[in-house]
Amino acid sequence: MSVLQDQQARTDVLNRLRRAEGQLRGIQRMVEEGENCLKIGQQFSAVRKALDSTYLRMTVCFLEQELNARIHPDAAQKADLDHMVKDMETLLARIG
Repeated sequence: MSVLQDQQARTDVLNRLRRAEGQLRGIQRMVEEGENCLKIGQQFSAVRKALDSTYLRMTVCFLEQELNARIHPDAAQKADLDHMVKDMETLLARIG
């Protein structure tokens, strides 16, 4: 099984996870303090979207990494591949 090797992508994913972790801690505090259920529900929705976005970003980075490793594109192909992967990420984000 492969791992996400791009350090910038790993940092991005980890930062997103840390933000989601902070949001979850905030939800825990809200529940402990007896906050309004609607406000808590809104925060749950925000965390879910953040995690979905993080998962998509990690998956796209991994896909890009694996494609580059297997097909070894030249400069022109790399530019086309980068554009295609970015378009795919945009499309997938819209269905999430």
